[in-house]
Amino acid sequence: MIIRKLRVNQGWTQQQLAQYSGLSIRTVQRIEKGQLPSEESAKCLGAVFHIEAQDILNFFTEHHAAPLIEAHQEDNDMKNLSLTLEEQQAMREVDELKGFYQHLLFYITIITTLWLINWYQGIDYWWAIWPTLGWGVGMVSHGLSAFKVFKLFGPEWERREINKRLRK
Repeated sequence: MIIRKLRVNQGWTQQQLAQYSGLSIRTVQRIEKGQLPSEESAKCLGAVFHIEAQDILNFFTEHHAAPLIEAHQEDNDMKNLSLTLEEQQAMREVDELKGFYQHLLFYITIITTLWLINWYQGIDYWWAIWPTLGWGVGMVSHGLSAFKVFKLFGPEWERREINKRLRK
């Protein structure tokens, strides 16, 4: 996630980062998802972001950036190697919204195509209503989840349940 933060701070896409660093886009995607980069990949990313490759590797191996920031308190670039809980949560929420919007785009495209096929074949029986309704229920559910309309199983519920079980 730290590489994603650095990339987003620069306003780059994954494709742009891949071009600037000389890495493949698949490698960038894997590293952004938390896979340990090789030394060569860390050097490429370090050169692009103007940070030490070893600091990138340390972050990934330790999964905690506090020692890095303490060691380089005067270096503002090193502060970029930390992720607050709020940043991690925001990234997860953006991923959920992105997934919903992608799902919505597929829904609109495919359902529109099905209705056109149904119309072209004849309007004796409107069979396209069934996939529209069935998939639509899934879309509504996905939207409610992505936009956090109902927080039935949110952090507060989780905390209460954990405390309840710890008191037993």
